[in-house]
Amino acid sequence: MHGQRVLTQCLRTARGLCPCLASQHTTARFAGGCQGQSKPSTKVGWVQRRHAQEMASGSEKMLEAEYLSTEDAQPCSTSSLTKSSTPAFLARKGVLNARGQLMLKSLTYTDLEQWCISVGERPQRARQLWKWMYYDGGWVRSLDDTADLQDGLSAAFREQWRDRITVDGGLRLRSVHKAADGTRKMVFDLQDSPEAAGAGVEAVIIPVERPGASRPRTTLCVSSQVGCAQNCQFCFTGRMGLRVQLSAAQIVEQVVEARRHVAEHNRRVAAGELPAAAPLAPISNIVFMGMGEPLHNFEAVGVALEVLCHPQGLQLSPNKVTVSTVGLVPQMRALAARSAVQLAVSLHATTDEVRSWIVPLNRRYPLAELIGALEELYPKNAAVRPRVGRHVLFEYVLLRGVNDSLEDAERLIQLTSAIECKVNLILFNPHAGTPFKASHQEQVLAFQAVLKAAGVLCTVRDSRGDDEMAACGQLGNIDELNQLAPMLKPPLRFKDALVAA
Repeated sequence: MHGQRVLTQCLRTARGLCPCLASQHTTARFAGGCQGQSKPSTKVGWVQRRHAQEMASGSEKMLEAEYLSTEDAQPCSTSSLTKSSTPAFLARKGVLNARGQLMLKSLTYTDLEQWCISVGERPQRARQLWKWMYYDGGWVRSLDDTADLQDGLSAAFREQWRDRITVDGGLRLRSVHKAADGTRKMVFDLQDSPEAAGAGVEAVIIPVERPGASRPRTTLCVSSQVGCAQNCQFCFTGRMGLRVQLSAAQIVEQVVEARRHVAEHNRRVAAGELPAAAPLAPISNIVFMGMGEPLHNFEAVGVALEVLCHPQGLQLSPNKVTVSTVGLVPQMRALAARSAVQLAVSLHATTDEVRSWIVPLNRRYPLAELIGALEELYPKNAAVRPRVGRHVLFEYVLLRGVNDSLEDAERLIQLTSAIECKVNLILFNPHAGTPFKASHQEQVLAFQAVLKAAGVLCTVRDSRGDDEMAACGQLGNIDELNQLAPMLKPPLRFKDALVAA
């Protein structure tokens, strides 16, 4: 029923954009051409063919095609449309919100230019909108935020499109929780998402200061889903189950809102309003390591990556953006072909027996297939590497008595021997209801020493924000503990390593 209401609202919005859509007999209108037009345009012909194919199903894809193929308050015209302006983004989910508004933050810059042309706007309008959404100090929440500002959107444009497009990103900041180490967990409500009522999207701002570093930096950990379908046994988020796939706009909005937060914090520090606080470094690094499996939401994440790394927008370097996956092999290959961002693989075990237990996706893509793909994408031999200088980051959470033996360390060396890689050891962050325990510090250092002795570049990730459930594997609503997926049965030989339920 909700989907039908969305379609109805979208159709009403679409009909408001062009008199040609005012009649319910859309096919007849298109067949006869637009008012005052002797020949149907190429664009209209495309819509007519799609309409004939999909009329019976009431396809949302067709609805979006009607919505974006017309000009507002005037007969359709081919003067501002070309064959290349048929928007490629029409087939994507998350382009329209539940109110039928076009979510501009779900569009790449090319998409936005195509949309502007398709509705009779100059291509330069795309640059103006892009600037107000993403340039430093812009970050507007609505079209009206630009009123009376230099290079602001005109009153006529705002009036025409106020109810039909949105720059709000589909999220509303609910709260910010600051941990003792300066980490900040941002919790967002999803707008217009009845299926996620009460659920929150979480992103984490992580200030980083390392000894010997030339300057501090700030990393933002973003989410790609509400919950996660992978059911990794040691991860609180993973056991929530998948609630909602975030749109590209909702992913991008986490970054925009975090930049607003950092800018406001620094303004208050400079004004003397926070006498005990230090300014935060600008957000320069993004890690897709929050809620969800990014490659399980591949299209939205791919669009978001294009937006984040656009040189005239948020201006993030692909080398500073990391996408983490538990090992969806086909999507992993597709990401490597599509983007220059860094890949991180959550390995967490060195045998199929253990990995199939704690990372159930291993039953679909076992270690041999996963490692084989990575040997092709990131070979140790630089002469045959698709992109020189690239490496994969292996993430390995250490669980006491499960995967932290020195034999595991030796197997890890063998598994990664033909791959250009780094290894990041992660200290387990406990949460209510987990049967796992963190490895002792002595064991962590011994495990790292074995890897280093073999020439493997290996670091230990600091545990950050764990006092506010903001650390790795802790994101999610602790009040939903009784709704988590049941634990999988462990191999008998590991029973003594687990905490009794």
